[in-house]
Amino acid sequence: MFTTFIVQPIFNLLVLIYALLPGHNFGLSIILFTVIIRLLLWPLLKKQLHQAKVMRQLQPELKKLKLEAKGDRQKESRLLMELYKERGVNPFGQIGVMFIQLPILIGLYSGLRRVVSDPHALVKFAYSPLQHLFWMRQLAHNIHLFDRTLFGFVDLTRAAAGKGGIYWPAMLIVVITSVLQYYQTKQLMPGDKSSRKLRDILRDAGGGKQADQTEVSAAVGRSTRFLLPAFIFLAMVNLPSAIGLYWLVGGAVALIQQSAVLKSDETEMEALADGPSKDLKQIPEAEIVEPTPKKSSKSKKAKRRKRK
Repeated sequence: MFTTFIVQPIFNLLVLIYALLPGHNFGLSIILFTVIIRLLLWPLLKKQLHQAKVMRQLQPELKKLKLEAKGDRQKESRLLMELYKERGVNPFGQIGVMFIQLPILIGLYSGLRRVVSDPHALVKFAYSPLQHLFWMRQLAHNIHLFDRTLFGFVDLTRAAAGKGGIYWPAMLIVVITSVLQYYQTKQLMPGDKSSRKLRDILRDAGGGKQADQTEVSAAVGRSTRFLLPAFIFLAMVNLPSAIGLYWLVGGAVALIQQSAVLKSDETEMEALADGPSKDLKQIPEAEIVEPTPKKSSKSKKAKRRKRK
């Protein structure tokens, strides 16, 4: 069922792009395939990014809740859930894209593994209507026409590290992918300079000081900006570079999408603050301060006379 409903449709979308693309370059086909997938996931991605933006804005209020709870964990959890409900935040909303991306990645890997072991699978594993396309008929008669490279520079069926040693073109893709993942994760992290590092929290806990669970969770979350790129590097280094190329292009597109969404949110906030209506109710966390009237010099002199 997984092959029928996940692997084959994903692989056939890639084959369709490859068969219709002028020049029939497999690397360029993967790039276009990745961009199409990211665009199809855009509504969900946009919702996820808005959730991340709201979570960053809530950091000052989370600190206030912590002070209000005064160490009462149950009260702190209840206030936290109330705040999330009030702001429409789903704490697990950012996991949705990951769960969707994972089957796509597995499906792509499974299809590419077939092509690596037998290039004829490019034709055999395709749907019947695709097999009748002109270029697919050409491949069926001469599979050596299949160009499995990225513009002739990177063999997309080879891994960065294998029996033949390090394949540097693929290693470059893996390294760039890991760096992009670091910046992609960092971009969504709340920028709280006062937050302590995980090792400092654990050191204090070892000295007998009770660790705050919220602070620990925030510190663990910040550490993922290093752990996730490291995990991706270790995973991708032994996979065909076609998988690394998919993740690289996806990371680059995601970084652009994140920047656009976060920038649009900032622009909307500035427009609300600087607009002609000056409706402060629309500005989150706005504080209305009424100006105090200045006392005139005459009133000051009158008060002095009364004192005398």
